[in-house]
Amino acid sequence: MKYRVVFRDRSNPAGERADDPPSFLDAQLNDGVVINATFVERTGPDSQHSSDILEEDDDFLSYGTEVWEYDIVEGRDREFKEALLNSGMAIEFEPMDVDTELGFS
Repeated sequence: MKYRVVFRDRSNPAGERADDPPSFLDAQLNDGVVINATFVERTGPDSQHSSDILEEDDDFLSYGTEVWEYDIVEGRDREFKEALLNSGMAIEFEPMDVDTELGFS
C-alpha cells in the first residue's frame, strides 16, 4: 500500500528548515515497515515575505508543510498509521489509489 503524508514543517526566522519531519516518524516506526519513502514537495510558511526572512511579528506563523509518499509492506498498514499518529508531525495522510497514481480512472 502506498500513502501520501503531509507533515507540519517548522522554519527558523531565516526561512530555513528547523525540523526534519520524517525523522519524527522514523523514530516511531519498527524496522521493515517502509519499503520506500519519496519526497514530493515542501511549502514554506505563509509568513515568509519576498525577502525570504520571517518578520519579527510573524515568528508564530513559521509553519509550512512537507509532503512525502510512503510504500508500506503489505499487512503493516496499522503499524504505519499508529506511528504517524504518534509522530506529532503528521497533519494528514491518505492511502493512494494505484490506478489513479498510474493515470487510470
